[in-house]
Amino acid sequence: MILKSKRIMIVEDNTLNRVTYQMALMGSGANISFDRWGEKVIGELEARKYDLVILDLMLGIASTKDGYSLFKDIKALPNMQQTPIIAISASDPSQAMSMCRELGFDGYIAKPINEIEFSQQLLDIIDGQSVWLA
Repeated sequence: MILKSKRIMIVEDNTLNRVTYQMALMGSGANISFDRWGEKVIGELEARKYDLVILDLMLGIASTKDGYSLFKDIKALPNMQQTPIIAISASDPSQAMSMCRELGFDGYIAKPINEIEFSQQLLDIIDGQSVWLA
């Protein structure tokens, strides 16, 4: 239960990936919320405090934004200045990681995630450690 009482918002359009994250975090005690397209994430983050936000960088065609744009919108919220935001992506890490670093993301985990280590990686990020995994 290493993530007990931690609130984590995940923006991910792929159902299989959402299920994978949920299964990986099931026994960790985390309170997980999902937003498929990123359309409701700003309102949700304004309404509730989260300990971590996970953004897929490449959201599907139903989304009007990508993870980079959502990152900028989220960081513009006054209550989100100190909340860590990480990218999880299948994008080419050599390009995506450098762009995420430049924008100020708090970490990057390449897909597919390591389901065994995922909870600990998220806890490390919440605790202020840097996690950049390609």
